[in-house]
Amino acid sequence: MKYSKATNYALHTMLYLMAFTPDKPVGVQQLADRQDVSPTYLSKILTKLVKAGLIESASGANGGYRLRGRKEDISFLDIIHAVEGTASLFECCGSEDSRCMIHQVMLQAEEAMERQLKNTKLFELAKEVTALKET
Repeated sequence: MKYSKATNYALHTMLYLMAFTPDKPVGVQQLADRQDVSPTYLSKILTKLVKAGLIESASGANGGYRLRGRKEDISFLDIIHAVEGTASLFECCGSEDSRCMIHQVMLQAEEAMERQLKNTKLFELAKEVTALKET
């Protein structure tokens, strides 16, 4: 299974904000440099994360982006939905008939994956990254 580069950048950006600068705003240029991506491209991704309520932006000399709300509650699925939306990954090429066995298997697999991503909090990974940094 593949997900977009935008989702990859969003996950890495959120991990960085959570692990290294949870309360301090970070500029888009610094975030873009860390991932070797265009600040313009990353800005579009950050806008989606702001709209989803996961981060907030602050303008001015000390402005930038920082986490919003309880960082312990942010799941991988929250970030993926912010960037990709909530549409199903699989579209059955047959009829829209709910009795399609292939469609049922794919939906069950997608539901299991979404449960895993919802239950996996980015904060747990951020704690590991922070611990590695301190050693």
